[in-house]
Amino acid sequence: MRKPKRNAPKPPTSIAVVVDGDDEVWYLQMLKRNEPKIRISIKPEIPNKKSVEEQYNLVRDLSEKEFTKVFWIVDLDSVIKEDDEAPKGKETPLEIFAKYRANLEENYANVVVIVNNPCLEFWFLLHFKKTSKYYDTCAEAKTELKKYLKNYEKTRKFFTKQGDDIYLKLKPRLKIAVENSIALGNYDKKNPKKQCVKWNCFFNQAN
Repeated sequence: MRKPKRNAPKPPTSIAVVVDGDDEVWYLQMLKRNEPKIRISIKPEIPNKKSVEEQYNLVRDLSEKEFTKVFWIVDLDSVIKEDDEAPKGKETPLEIFAKYRANLEENYANVVVIVNNPCLEFWFLLHFKKTSKYYDTCAEAKTELKKYLKNYEKTRKFFTKQGDDIYLKLKPRLKIAVENSIALGNYDKKNPKKQCVKWNCFFNQAN
């Protein structure tokens, strides 16, 4: 009598995250330190300034490898700054980013683009406050965040302090931040100043 086939065990979730800033790396490293069951690969391993095109190509490459999900985290303030400085008559950095994002969403089912607008501090702020306010600069978002995290610093020492790192500081309010990010809706390429943060997608996949 033939033995019934057993379902193959479901492979564990593996996540690759493409970032271009030190603070995103520190935050994700602290997530890995405190949530060891979550398998995260941070790309590139050594943070260095990469163009939007280079990041996009890396995301596509990783999406075709063994990862269950690939997240591309983009700080929009840097893209908008490049957009303001771009020569007239050519495709702008915002237009290029919108094109890359649309292609990834249409053709790469395992890719999610997270837009920090203007920067990571806005995601941190959502842990404390439900807001859709647009901050012109990261400095403005940081000033607002310091009303709640009074000693906040964009430094490795602050982000990675043993027993009191950035992830541990924010973890008790993570559910609030996820709910607030969902309420913002999706990124609108026609209105880049509309707030949206899809970190909720990241944590839904990771947990």
